[in-house]
Amino acid sequence: MSDKDTDGQPAAAPARRGARLFLLIPPLIFAAMAAGFYLALQRETPDALPSALAGRAAPALDLPALGNHPTPDAALLAAPGVKLVNFWASWCGPCRLEHPILMQAAAAGVPVIGINYKDRPSNAQGFLRALGNPYTAIGVDENGRAGLDWGLYGVPETFAIDGDGNVLLRFAGPLTADVFSDRFQPLLNSN
Repeated sequence: MSDKDTDGQPAAAPARRGARLFLLIPPLIFAAMAAGFYLALQRETPDALPSALAGRAAPALDLPALGNHPTPDAALLAAPGVKLVNFWASWCGPCRLEHPILMQAAAAGVPVIGINYKDRPSNAQGFLRALGNPYTAIGVDENGRAGLDWGLYGVPETFAIDGDGNVLLRFAGPLTADVFSDRFQPLLNSN
């Protein structure tokens, strides 16, 4: 048996050809992922999470009220113009960071509806006693069902809702002064 083919060259083992093809798979996967990331960054706001609710009616907020606060569904329907719906929790560190922005918005007359997400009511009430209450109504989403209906990724998340009850904007993460002035204020000013 000879290790050479008819031209006198060493015969290429079929396993080597398969191994060479196998070595092309990782660079091809990397190239596909890089192209996907590049395309994702071409969005107008690459840090914004898309919302399936944008332009649609906001889901119901048929939740029990926290303490003696008004129910969120009634407040959502009653408040004219643009209002905010803010999902928050006492155990959420970023919720504490954004709280001063919500307090400023409420002081400026912006209706802010709070949804206390997967939290103990006593902890939520303690949070509000310590930091102040910016909310015109507060609902308790103890099992997270409303969060699922709203497409929540986590807390905090804030939605702008128009006077007809449609979702205008969703922002995932803590509100900052820049985010509020750049993204939410124009919607509030159009009121």
